[in-house]
This record gives sequence, structure tokens and C-alpha cells, in this order.
Amino acid sequence: MLIIKNGNVHDAVHPQAYRADILLADGKIAAIGADLAVPEGCGELDAGGLEVWPGFVDAHTHIGLDGYGIGYEGHDYNEMNDICCPQLRAIDGINPMDPSLKAARQAGVTTVCTGPGSANVLGGTFTVLKTVGRCVDDMIVKADAAMKCAFGENPKRCYQDKCDSTRMSTAAILRRALFEARDYKARKDAAGGDIQKMPKFDMKMEALIPVLEKKIPLKAHAHQANDIFTALRIAREFDVDITLEHVTEGHLIADKLAQAHVPMAVGPTLTHASKFELQNKSWETPGVLAKAGCAVSIITDNSVIPQQYLPLCAGMAVKAGMDPFDALKAITINAARHAGVGERVGSLEPGKDADVVITEGCPFEVFHTVRAVIIDGERVL
Repeated sequence: MLIIKNGNVHDAVHPQAYRADILLADGKIAAIGADLAVPEGCGELDAGGLEVWPGFVDAHTHIGLDGYGIGYEGHDYNEMNDICCPQLRAIDGINPMDPSLKAARQAGVTTVCTGPGSANVLGGTFTVLKTVGRCVDDMIVKADAAMKCAFGENPKRCYQDKCDSTRMSTAAILRRALFEARDYKARKDAAGGDIQKMPKFDMKMEALIPVLEKKIPLKAHAHQANDIFTALRIAREFDVDITLEHVTEGHLIADKLAQAHVPMAVGPTLTHASKFELQNKSWETPGVLAKAGCAVSIITDNSVIPQQYLPLCAGMAVKAGMDPFDALKAITINAARHAGVGERVGSLEPGKDADVVITEGCPFEVFHTVRAVIIDGERVL
């Protein structure tokens, strides 16, 4: 049990910060209020003069799969032998000993949604983790969070000599997989459990059933406006849920995206425009989308941007015109909801996980200092 006293609380619920105490017990936030009594035997952390934030959340990263300092030969986030591999699961490749995870939590990034990259039209299942632990099974917040799919240049580039050299073929490959999964599911349902009537087991099709049942969304890598619209079109065709990832040209179609009512994760923006589809990259994008009424997260796409710079990315968006409270939500509650774990993390509210960051100065600024990081009620910094 721990009580944080006298902090200036930014809870990601109220636009204005306020002075309050926060009581943590059994890994959860037990109470928030002014001048809370200190229970007997409770540890105390004086946050007077300091800023108190929810643990920061990144809705799209490859941390633990694209490890620090290992080069191409050691990465585990892109399967290069099959353009369509929905059966892959991030939890089977994540390395909890990746130094990036330590750097993340020391910067206050306490929860990440991590998974396969964008070489494949269907890449596999993302998972949501806390950034502390030695065994991935003990770090999981949500094992199956989303099914990665990708549009645009990456599948074309990686498979142009094999099976995919146009945006049309990328869309067709995804449609075929969803059509086949829908047929497979219908035959399985019609069998009514009779093993003799069941279709032959297909691991790829099994992996797509949760998408068809809306248990997890498609997590659609899309930079260009036309790719974004293709992703939304296919989601409508198959009546599946979807989140949009990267959304580089989102500011050019903000009015249309506001009508889509789907979560959008913007970034990585702290990088060079390394390919044609990034030519309209702008720090203004998350602010423009937020002002249009979209649910916006800001992401690092680690290792494209090192995980610890997530708060700095929010600061850069503020510098480009984003409302500071919208920017805070973009790396806390919006990101948590985008990843499907908003009921547990992303804001400072009683009943939620005790993930707390205490800073001297604003984490959006380069010269802030992280004074303490708490994950599940345990101090890790």
C-alpha cells in the first residue's frame, strides 16, 4: 500500500490539473482526493511541487520484437516467408529482456500494444503488455488485442517478386483471407460440433474468427489517404471492427475520418520521410484530427522512434497546434481505448491499475525529469 501526497494531478479525465493525494492498494488506485488519511502501515511518497500523471500508453509499437542493438538478423517482427500469416502471435516472439522496455518504463511508458510489423498483408495478433517483467505471460494486460493488416508500400516492397506488386493485389489478398475465413466459420458453425462434418482444421482461418466475431479489430497500417479509405471500405464489406494505424495523410481527409468513428493512431512523426507515402507527414496531423472530433492516439512505432520519446512526440504535436489536453489523452486514455484496455489503464481513476508517473516539469518538454514510476502499485523507478 502506498499513498502519493500533495501532487499536482493530471488524471486524463479533467482538462485542468488539481492538487490531490492518490492511495494505491493491491495494485489498483484505491482513492483520489484532497488530504486523504494515511492508512496504518502505508508507505508515503511526497509529490509536493511535482506533476502526477497516468502511466503513458503507446497504442502501436514493436517493442520486444524489434530489439535494441540487434540489427536485422535478430528482429522478430516481420515474417518474410508468407505474405498472409494471421496465425502468428506477438506473445510468442516478445523478449522481456529487450533493453527498450527498461528505457520505456524509466520514461514513464508503462503499457504498450506491440506486435508484428507491416511486411505482410496479414501479420498476426498484437498484444498489450506492461513494460516490466521477466516473463511475457506475467506482463500481459490483453493477450489478443488486434489483428495486424497492412496496406501501401510495405507489402508491395517485401513481396513484389513473389505475389504482391500493387495496392489492388494487397486488397485482394486481404479480401480473399476474410472470404475464406467467413466460409470456414460458417461450415464450422453448421457442423454443430460434429467432428465428421467439421471443415479441415486451418490455423490461419481459426486466427481470423475473432476478427469476424468482432472480438478483436483489424489493426490497419495505412499512411496514404487512398489506403485509409481502402481499409475502411474492406472493414465495411465484412462488417468487422478496425483501427487505423499511422494515418499520415489524415489531416488531408479529417472531415471524412471524423465520420468514420474509428480509433486512429498517428505516427511515427519524429523521423525522415523515408518513402513516397510519407511525403505529407506533419506534426499537425494529430491536432487537426482531434479538432475534427476523431479519437486520436500518438505513437512511436518503436523502434522507428525509441519508446522513451513517446511523451516528447506529444509535445511536438502541441508545438504544432494540438491542444495540450488532447495530446495528453493521445498518450494515455485514447491510446488505452485504442488498444482495448481503457477499462484498466490510461487515466487516474479509482479501480484502475496503479500505474503512475511523477515528474518535475511537463513530460512534453525535453528538460523534464521523471522522479518516480509505479506499475501495478510497485515502484520501478
